[in-house]
Amino acid sequence: MSTTHFGFQSVDEKDKARRVRGVFDSVASKYDLMNDLMSGGLHRAWKAYTVMVANLREGQSVLDIAGGTGDLARAFAKKVGASGTVVHTDINESMLRVGRDRLIDGGTVLPTLVCDAERLPFPDNHFDVVSVAFGLRNMTHKDQAIAEMCRVLKPRGRLLVLEFSQVAKPLRKPYDWYSFKVLPRLGKLVAGDDASYRYLAESIRMHPGQEELKSLMQKNGFGHVDYHNMTGGVVALHVGIKC
Repeated sequence: MSTTHFGFQSVDEKDKARRVRGVFDSVASKYDLMNDLMSGGLHRAWKAYTVMVANLREGQSVLDIAGGTGDLARAFAKKVGASGTVVHTDINESMLRVGRDRLIDGGTVLPTLVCDAERLPFPDNHFDVVSVAFGLRNMTHKDQAIAEMCRVLKPRGRLLVLEFSQVAKPLRKPYDWYSFKVLPRLGKLVAGDDASYRYLAESIRMHPGQEELKSLMQKNGFGHVDYHNMTGGVVALHVGIKC
């Protein structure tokens, strides 16, 4: 039996996807509210910066992986215009349904697809930009997912990975206190689920740090990789170029 981590637990690789799905099934209806509460609204600034770095032009094509409730997909759609394409995907049907409904309610209709980032159902060299925001850390085989993202990108296309990362040393103690004491209680109060937010805190600690993720992207097809720390390294935006 091959094992992987689910937060701080060691689980069968085949069981991780089911457990992650359970987390997001539980929190889908309160996901956006909890994001605002947990980050003090900063997640909006992190995503706005990601859209700016994407530097999209009219008519380009974008694949939004782990697109969830559709924040990035909606912003990308405004940039590429009617002649462009944004495909909104997630492995979790509950999250995708919430995102699709939000997009439609806001007047944006996009191709929406349940799919696994480790086995993307798209041809080679197809997209100008691929994005994954706060989803890579939940994937069982990150190297395989990154290689797939590289495969579907056009030459010189860009992968944008927005993810929680390793905070600066002076912030670690207060950040740990907030993550393990405050977040689960907030999740219990607002979403009726403390376990999912305990998993969130644990999964962040198990995710590769800035340099480790940069190296992983370089090993899986990206000739140039850079990263931008935000909020003291609470999150980082990695940008990889397919060469």
